[in-house]
Amino acid sequence: MTDAFVLDAWALLAFLQGEEPAASRVKGLLQEARNEKVILYVSILNLGEVYYRIGKTRGQNEADALVEELQLLPLIILPASNEAVMAAARLKIRYSISYADAFAASATLQHGAILLTGDPELLELSGKFPLEKLQR
Repeated sequence: MTDAFVLDAWALLAFLQGEEPAASRVKGLLQEARNEKVILYVSILNLGEVYYRIGKTRGQNEADALVEELQLLPLIILPASNEAVMAAARLKIRYSISYADAFAASATLQHGAILLTGDPELLELSGKFPLEKLQR
């Protein structure tokens, strides 16, 4: 069985900004995904979070370009289906995490994956679902 990982906004931003050692870990997994050794997922909500954060700091044009580049990577972008929204909302009810983080966590559970994150809110949930701690 192929390993599966979910990247949250924290992981993607660390990769895009070259923040080590997290960036190298994400880069390595992207290479493994290209070679079909792992599967990488990202929720459209987490991709949207990356978009607005880059847009706020670097401008909308750069955010547009980065999202286009991200869409070329071997990432499966998960839509915000009715089922995904309700699953994330259930996690948000139970845990003190952001709504976008709830989408990453629910995608992790739905796909039997490991969540890659350095987000302190999500790291507090260690043991509730599989996660790998990334560091900057």
